[in-house]
Amino acid sequence: MFRHSKAMHLLQAGVNLIYIRDFLGHVDLKTTELYARADTETKRKAIENAYPDLIDNNLPDWGQDQALLSWLSELK
Repeated sequence: MFRHSKAMHLLQAGVNLIYIRDFLGHVDLKTTELYARADTETKRKAIENAYPDLIDNNLPDWGQDQALLSWLSELK
């Protein structure tokens, strides 16, 4: 579990998978790829980098919509 966590932290920090392979002592990169399964945040960042125009930066601040917040709190 510690090896997986360390590999994920290195990957999320932008460390190249080949360096992670060397750090973990793997001979084959395919072994390292098992540790490097991308989490949701990593996938989101990759999509944003690949398609910068896909995300609209002018999104409303939903935290200020009291009616919405009240409705959401009732869903418990």
